[in-house]
Amino acid sequence: MAYEYEINEMAKEESWRMFRIMGELVEGFDTLSGIEPAVSIYGSARITPDDELYAQTQEIARRLGESGFSIITGGGPGVMEAANQGAMEAGVTSVGLNIELPEEQAPNIYTTKSITFHHFFVRKVMLVKYATAFVIMPGGMGTLDEVTEVLTLMQTFKIKPFPVIMYDSQYWNGFLEWLRSVVLPRGYVSEEDFNLLRICDEPDEVIEAVCEWYVKQQVIGKRALDR
Repeated sequence: MAYEYEINEMAKEESWRMFRIMGELVEGFDTLSGIEPAVSIYGSARITPDDELYAQTQEIARRLGESGFSIITGGGPGVMEAANQGAMEAGVTSVGLNIELPEEQAPNIYTTKSITFHHFFVRKVMLVKYATAFVIMPGGMGTLDEVTEVLTLMQTFKIKPFPVIMYDSQYWNGFLEWLRSVVLPRGYVSEEDFNLLRICDEPDEVIEAVCEWYVKQQVIGKRALDR
């Protein structure tokens, strides 16, 4: 009887978890609907405002905002804060998609739309769903997870091949060289997969890459931006 009780309680718990997940998805869709076109910016949460990367991220986000793009980040400190600050300076929608963590990640103060998620995968859906381009600043495990997920979604045609811009070639060259020299020869990726990436070292290059792609797609028609 005790065993059956535990099974029933586990089933109830899983049912409520499903509803919590649905609730997070609905909140995300309701909050973010209509923010397009938008650019998601990823990168380390550990940099400080006196870091050169902070200023570069802030400039990139501000200039993208001035070009008409909303900015989406993970809502926390570091690169995320810098990007949201740049968006706020440009006067565009500044989205922060925060996550509950054991060591609390406080939302930064530069967001105009903020959601806090319990489930990482729901947060990832929202970071990808409304983006027209992805800017990958230097970062750690979380950033690697996010960039490889975006590339996998494109590789498997789950999302359209939007620009994936990796900023700072010196930082990313080791990762890309490993893919080319180790992973590619084993056939685990294809040469065409590298066409999904663009490496940039200056904010000007980032802005140009995003704007040129967007204008090109707009010529084809707005539906080219949707899936």
